[in-house]
Amino acid sequence: MKLSKEIKAAVFVLLGIFLFLIGFNFLNGTSLFKSESTLYAVYDQVEGLQSGTKVTVNGLTVGKVSSINFLPSSDKILVSFTVRNDLKFSKNSIAEIYEAGLIGGKSIAIVPVYDTDIYLISGDTLQSRIKPGLTDVVGSEIAPLQEKLNNILINADTLISSLNTVLNDQAQRGLNKAMSEISTTISNLNIVSENLSKILIKQESNINQTFENLADTSVSLNKITDSLSQANLKGVISEFETTALSLNTLLNSINNGEGSLGKLVKDDALYTNLEASTKEVELLIRDLKEHPKRYVHFSLFGKKEVPYESKQKQ
Repeated sequence: MKLSKEIKAAVFVLLGIFLFLIGFNFLNGTSLFKSESTLYAVYDQVEGLQSGTKVTVNGLTVGKVSSINFLPSSDKILVSFTVRNDLKFSKNSIAEIYEAGLIGGKSIAIVPVYDTDIYLISGDTLQSRIKPGLTDVVGSEIAPLQEKLNNILINADTLISSLNTVLNDQAQRGLNKAMSEISTTISNLNIVSENLSKILIKQESNINQTFENLADTSVSLNKITDSLSQANLKGVISEFETTALSLNTLLNSINNGEGSLGKLVKDDALYTNLEASTKEVELLIRDLKEHPKRYVHFSLFGKKEVPYESKQKQ
């Protein structure tokens, strides 16, 4: 029995539709040949989440969002989604809405929990939470920055208004005068700088000669320093120490009355005898001056010697 062309065309169309459904469900993470579980989660808001959005576990697509609608008599939003029936994790797992990309909208990621033996079954409601996306983070960071920028602009406007109030005509004239004086001062500084440059140019040879003299002086000082460093300063200092020690010993001996010089310094009797002798010599010289004939005799016929009479000064 031969099939007509119409029947063959219908078979090909049905086969194409069947393959399309299989491929479409495969791309959405579902399968026509596997049973699936339906789960629920309740959120305050689901902006960006759409029906048909993929559901993932650790980045692996395991299902899709089936429907999004309000709970009866409430402003909460009920989201139903299907996952593969072979997944085994606790009913305490979390259904987290996250931002899949800058232009990819929102998706649901199941954060599995394995802390109990009670596995989730179709019809369970999971805990829900919303993970802040990039736009939310940027918005939360920009809001304080925008507020600070507004405050800065307000303060700047207040400052400008205050300056306009303070800088009246008289203050502006004073400011212009001050700026003019500053300009004059800068001009004078430029003139002084030019004159100084001319002086330096004229005296360049003298300045160079001065630096050369300083260099020669430095070389001479280095030679003197080298000579001193090469001299036997240690031996000279040692000799000075020996001499000082000997001199100190001599002074101690004199102070203790040892030796002739020590006895001369310490013996009072020697000083007394020396003083008495000096006094006798003085009397002798005086008597010689007053009675020279007692000591010098010259006579042709001889003369009786005059006896010496001691005469002391009262």
